Amino acid sequence: MKSFYPAKFYPEPLRRIRYHDAKTQKSFVFLTNNFRLPSLTIPQLYKCRWQVELFFKWIKQHLRIKKFYGDSPNAVKTQIWIAVSVYVLVAIVKKELQLDTSLYTLLQILSLTLFEKMPVQQAFEASDYISENNMLCNQLNLFTS
Repeated sequence: MKSFYPAKFYPEPLRRIRYHDAKTQKSFVFLTNNFRLPSLTIPQLYKCRWQVELFFKWIKQHLRIKKFYGDSPNAVKTQIWIAVSVYVLVAIVKKELQLDTSLYTLLQILSLTLFEKMPVQQAFEASDYISENNMLCNQLNLFTS
């Protein structure tokens, strides 16, 4: 590719690889600056990279990691493994107690009742938290006369 705009934004030579996926019947075009790897390896690397992207998307959606407390690889891996372990443990509790509530809701309930001393089964019973008029049982209403 020798034109003004590509040379302006990326001055090094690029390799263009066209790949047709037989499963999905889709064609893809990849640009790379790697001239050493075989042509088929480049689409495989992108496919693996996409799996990594999907994994981190799942982490953002399902695990409650707002920020990493360390920036070393060991700190990040430890925090991710702890969050995955908690997620799996809650899934096991859900199955053992035969709860119909979603894992997301169970994690929310646990995060709210983390330091309360009560049986686990009681934490997941909705009747303990919500009264007939859909308010928290132990909450006062400031706007009633």
